[in-house]
Formats: sequence, C-alpha cells, structure tokens
Amino acid sequence: MSTPPDGLPVYRVLTGPDDAAFCRRVSEALALGYRLHEGPALTFNGENVIVAQAVLWPATDRSEETPAR
Repeated sequence: MSTPPDGLPVYRVLTGPDDAAFCRRVSEALALGYRLHEGPALTFNGENVIVAQAVLWPATDRSEETPAR
C-alpha cells in the first residue's frame, strides 16, 4: 500500500501521557504499517510524563532511499 489507510496522513505525531493507552496507540500505528521516526520526546507537566512520538508512512521515509550516483 503506497498511502496510509483510511485517509490518515503520511506523517503523524502521537502525544499523550506515558501510559498503556499511549503505548497502544503507537502499537496500532506500527501495526498499520507506520514506522517510528526518530526517538520519542518527553516532558513533565507537573503531574505526568507526556510523550510525543512521530510516525512516518514508509513510502515517504527518505532515510532508507539509496543515494543517487
């Protein structure tokens, strides 16, 4: 599949508290075919650790392309 399903964008940033629900959302994106883009970002809002994880649809992942010669 060259585009994400259900009209989803090729680049997504998932955010939320660092809990099981957030991990499930990231896992669901990976199961759809997205790939992690870099590592997560973390912050603390005074009560909870908040996580942000970018995911990228593989057809747009330029890091895996072979350089032109």
